[in-house]
Amino acid sequence: MAYQRKLGRTADQRKALLRNQVTNLIWNGRIVTTEAKAKEVRSVAEKMITLAIRECDNTVATTKETHNDKGQLVTLDVVNDAPSKLHARRMMMSYLYDITLPRNVEEGKRETRRDYKERTKDAKHPVVEKLFREIGPKYKARNAEKNCAGGYTRIIKMGPRRGDAAEMVILELVD
Repeated sequence: MAYQRKLGRTADQRKALLRNQVTNLIWNGRIVTTEAKAKEVRSVAEKMITLAIRECDNTVATTKETHNDKGQLVTLDVVNDAPSKLHARRMMMSYLYDITLPRNVEEGKRETRRDYKERTKDAKHPVVEKLFREIGPKYKARNAEKNCAGGYTRIIKMGPRRGDAAEMVILELVD
């Protein structure tokens, strides 16, 4: 029995296709693809969402004492990721592609590398942040009230594609 569907592609092409479609599903909430691809994307996306649900609230609060510019002793409350959440974040970042954020209207057509770094400095890997801040807590509450786990995606059949008659579907995140 095969580990996964081959999708008529070599291994590196198949991995890139799945990474791209999982990233777009999480970022946009819905993609249109063939049925075989959707079933593969669904399994990977549900694993990512489960990881986000497990680790979304896993933080460690610490206090730090420093001196400010006037020489006064100041106590700061610092909230960091727990080691398991950091590991989960790095696992997601290794699989998901980084989405480039759109430019503002004021920015010109030409963009330097420095401008791109300035624009993306605040949002470090926005897809992973979306998983931890929006999707994880939403499905954690859903699982608590429905007393179930899994089932974060839905496949809606659209009919055959014109040209090769491949079964087309809409793969979307459940509300």
